[in-house]
Amino acid sequence: MAIIIEKFDSREATVGIDSPSVDLQFMVLGTELDAEVRALVQATLPLTYGNLVFQNYHIAHQGGGVWEVTARYGKLEPKEAGQSSYSFDTGGGNQKITQSLETVASYGDDPPDFQGAIGVSTDSVEGTDITIPVFNFTETHYIPIALVTGAYKTTLFYLTGRVNHAPFKGFARGEVLFLGASGSQRGTEDWEIAFKFAASPNATNLKVGDITGIEKKGWEYLWVRYADAEDEETLIKQPVAAYVERVYEYGNFALLGIGV
Repeated sequence: MAIIIEKFDSREATVGIDSPSVDLQFMVLGTELDAEVRALVQATLPLTYGNLVFQNYHIAHQGGGVWEVTARYGKLEPKEAGQSSYSFDTGGGNQKITQSLETVASYGDDPPDFQGAIGVSTDSVEGTDITIPVFNFTETHYIPIALVTGAYKTTLFYLTGRVNHAPFKGFARGEVLFLGASGSQRGTEDWEIAFKFAASPNATNLKVGDITGIEKKGWEYLWVRYADAEDEETLIKQPVAAYVERVYEYGNFALLGIGV
């Protein structure tokens, strides 16, 4: 089976404002088939290197199942040649909650203390729907056709519906949910791919009734268990436990190839 390894003298760089570049150099061993070499290279090369983007690669047969590969990364060119774009909105999302941040006032003849529970009835806590902060953003990238392989498309598929396992685009671990990607091929040069994300902030030191010190990541789910209690001989419901549930798998967003 063919393998690919980076050479010790790889990452030769040209530094400058106008035309910076980096050359990654590899050796492919164990095959005489150029198609197998290309498939292995395309599955291995990152789409970006630092702030530089992939431009092209060169393969040279050395004989005996040995190939030399040089991949060039350079500055973003005008949009028609591959510049990315970015859009966002802060429209937020909807969530049902059963617990308020604070009971501002209560009225009536000696109203019971529900410790922030909302819509308490005899048998349940009804709660209410609120708007929560969600930062939706889309990045559109123009990716060389050689890198948009079947394996890369499968990676996009499996990362959809996962949250970031490491800091990503300025957000902390657990704050970004990948909503998927849509793409179309532009001629024989590249693909235009839009990557969609939603970010929700991590939270610390949350308080539910008398329960304090609760921590949850942005896309984890917090729910509250209520139990019957007495308030001056009146049977009421109050929070007795809070649970933080992880409902999304973590994913390595570096595999998207659009930088972190």
